[in-house]
Amino acid sequence: MLPRGYFGIGAERISKALNRGNLMRSAHGFGASFTFTIGATYQALEARADTSKGARHLPHYDWANVADIKLPAGCRLVGVELLDTAIDLPSFHHPARAAYVLGPERGSLSPALVERCDYVVRIPTSFCINLAMAGAIVMYDRVRSLGRFAPRPVGEGGRAAGKRQNIAGKVGRGQPT
Repeated sequence: MLPRGYFGIGAERISKALNRGNLMRSAHGFGASFTFTIGATYQALEARADTSKGARHLPHYDWANVADIKLPAGCRLVGVELLDTAIDLPSFHHPARAAYVLGPERGSLSPALVERCDYVVRIPTSFCINLAMAGAIVMYDRVRSLGRFAPRPVGEGGRAAGKRQNIAGKVGRGQPT
């Protein structure tokens, strides 16, 4: 079940249409309320990879620069950047109302945008990963941490203790084969 509140996700200075399209598709799938870009190139705005047609289902905002950003009242801006001072994503408590912003494919969030952010989080990786993948990880973490899901079992697999669900979906007892 999806959590209460809302979120949007976007990118600053995105230049690749496939990344924008993949980000929009993931945003639609994870239940985002809106998507946005800040200073996107014309090529990125084509969004050819958005096969779910997210733009038909949720608003998209194209802001020319950081000063143009207009978020709803109470919405926290959360930067996603590989900074030493950033909060590790698994240790971050997501705001109920948030807009997540990722940096460009070959660069970082601008200093002006980092300054504007209420929080900056980092995905604990050794190096930067693909923009659309990073967005999907952040959205998954939000849904997982704020959603209403059963607690994870102590042992491997899923469902009730003492019963293991294997890959084929069969429920049984004992050791996995």
